[in-house]
Amino acid sequence: MHKVETLGRHILVEYYNCDPEVLKDPELIEQSMNQAALEAKATIVDSVFHHFNPWGVSGAVIVAESHLTIHTWPEYGFASADFFTCGEIDPWKSFEYLETILKSEFSESIEIPRGLTSKIQKHSKNDLGLITHKPIEAAAM
Repeated sequence: MHKVETLGRHILVEYYNCDPEVLKDPELIEQSMNQAALEAKATIVDSVFHHFNPWGVSGAVIVAESHLTIHTWPEYGFASADFFTCGEIDPWKSFEYLETILKSEFSESIEIPRGLTSKIQKHSKNDLGLITHKPIEAAAM
């Protein structure tokens, strides 16, 4: 079996029948999304979350290896999230952690390969080859 080489993996997830009280809590959602990034061994750069009136949360965790985002609809017990990671970071670790925190009864997900390296190399106008990006802190060590 031939493995497709990509720069990143992007998982799109829909979590159903979640605990509405969890979905309403902006601090818990932000804390959980940051922990989901850490579960995948990602390097957190920043996070920004917004609490809607009367409820619902949207937010993003920016990681050196890309991003994690979430949007919650407590009135439907529903959350939509995506986990886009590059390098050796496993986005499924974030998925599993968040599924437990949200108390989701079931979920649907799809993984999309991002940045097919064969296409990048074919269409590249430079001769640099593929570069592995690392956080500034890690590169300085």
